[in-house]
Amino acid sequence: MRHTSDIINLLQTKYQNNKIIKQLNPETRQWENLTGEAVAANCIAAAKGLAQLGIAPGERIGVYSPNKSEFLYIEMGMFAMRAVSVPLYATSSPDQVFQIAKNASVSIIFVGEQYQYNNAFQVQKELGQIKQIIIFDRAVVRQFDDHTSIYYDEFVRMGDSMSCETTVKVRMGETQPEDLATLIYTSGTTGQPKGVQVLHKAIAIQIDKHSKVYASIGTSDTSVNFLPLSHIFEKVWSYFCLSRGVRIAIVTNPKRIQELMPQIKPTLMCNVPRYWEKVYQGVEMHISQSPKFLAKIYRHAIKVGHRYRLDYWNKFKKPPLFLSLGYWFYSNTIFFMLRRAIGLQYGRFFPTAGSLLSDEINVFLQSVGIPIIVGYGLSESCATVSAYMERGFTISSIGEVFPGVEVRIDPETNEIQLRGETITLGYYQNEEANREAFTADGWFRTGDAGRLEGNTLYFKERIKDLFKTANGKYIAPQQIENLLSSNPLFEQVAVIADERKFVSALIYPNWELLTHLCRERGVLKSSSSKEDMKNDSTVQNIVMATIEQLQSSLATFEKIKRITLITEPFSADKKELTPTLKLRRKVIQANYAEEIEKMYV
Repeated sequence: MRHTSDIINLLQTKYQNNKIIKQLNPETRQWENLTGEAVAANCIAAAKGLAQLGIAPGERIGVYSPNKSEFLYIEMGMFAMRAVSVPLYATSSPDQVFQIAKNASVSIIFVGEQYQYNNAFQVQKELGQIKQIIIFDRAVVRQFDDHTSIYYDEFVRMGDSMSCETTVKVRMGETQPEDLATLIYTSGTTGQPKGVQVLHKAIAIQIDKHSKVYASIGTSDTSVNFLPLSHIFEKVWSYFCLSRGVRIAIVTNPKRIQELMPQIKPTLMCNVPRYWEKVYQGVEMHISQSPKFLAKIYRHAIKVGHRYRLDYWNKFKKPPLFLSLGYWFYSNTIFFMLRRAIGLQYGRFFPTAGSLLSDEINVFLQSVGIPIIVGYGLSESCATVSAYMERGFTISSIGEVFPGVEVRIDPETNEIQLRGETITLGYYQNEEANREAFTADGWFRTGDAGRLEGNTLYFKERIKDLFKTANGKYIAPQQIENLLSSNPLFEQVAVIADERKFVSALIYPNWELLTHLCRERGVLKSSSSKEDMKNDSTVQNIVMATIEQLQSSLATFEKIKRITLITEPFSADKKELTPTLKLRRKVIQANYAEEIEKMYV
């Protein structure tokens, strides 16, 4: 593959009769399937609409929407027309939309639903460069003074002419691998978003490399599309799936993912560690609340799965007969029921990236037959730098470095640095950021500390996340947070330690479980609220006792000494989380400044 728009030709010729997109009809509430031929026709129709608007090569066009089939159509239409996609997270605020649209000189913006339309229209009035808003959802109500916006179906009809079709054919014939495909604006855990320039060549190379490494993926697979298409992980994964003829099931509302998974029955899904933490916590809670004899059976089954999957199968070793029989039995009973309960009974390949997945959770998932493919990548590397192979992976690593990517470790800082054809040329119109991002000899600075053993890469910590205590000790907060996240009592944890005498933590617990534990111990009145509980020293002692067990392996200076229980979770709405659920530490510290100071009085 030389250019991402080549996928349209694949859909027309190789997968024309395959079911390629599966989407939920909001009116009938039934799943509908579109063939490769229909998907390709929709992509060409989008390109023809852009041709009618007179879109020039290199013109930047915004897409501000939750995941929808139209998101894929219009982006593929842009690629065919050599335009540049500027995706925005569906949760972006008007200020964020303004900043990105201004920096990228966006001329037209496609929006999904009412929230995105309202914000985009506000920005259009402030930023004269946006000529038109085009709305995917017909249910969106336009503002009374909006005289330029149109609906997507109107946009498609505009391009229904021979002249537009000719323009698209000519433009597709002129595509070059070095064309700019998209500007991915980083979620910005540490500052203002920066527009990562991603070339078509980089996406095409990633598709080709993944096709060779994971050659078993193909037309018999179904992948869930629910991480934001504005994120490089889901974007490149989706185009890889389309290139392989995989059916993509689009979930517009990510909050419905658990509800819809049993209906979709995916074989593939890319995801972030937080999802798997929730799965693990749910299973652990179920086991802990089961009768003792049943809990013993569950634990034994997991041990058998561990031995079979990790000690033998993963190492290409033949397992003993009794171990094989035991795993076969549990795989078809306990493990099958677990996988079916979360819609993964047919699952065979689940890439996860975006943050660190704890070894404990990884081992559990592998043991029960949920094959996690841990990987590492960035927007700046066009997704994958390293990933597990289907077999022969090393737990605690972030996989094998992919072909075509060069990795080196800075000897002084242990920073992971990258070079290769999939690495970005730099940030759009941001020379200062580019100077900081690249070394003098042209290697990209990831900002992540790690180590390289042969071709196997290991992640240590975000360098900018490292805390230095008042005593001069360095603390890696993610390591501590991951220890706690493996326990069902902890929903969210933010470690505090920078320039402090000791480590503390803001904790959003599983309030239902905490209430149950407190009542078991007789320390709660029936009328006790979260507000009452969070300040109750006995309740805090129950939480601290669990923390002490979990952090027993840590050095004394790394251990959490004090905690504050919070009653509301960290959220993207309050800018405390990125759209992929990473903590924005500076925002959290500002929002909870008073609570933090009280822990150090």
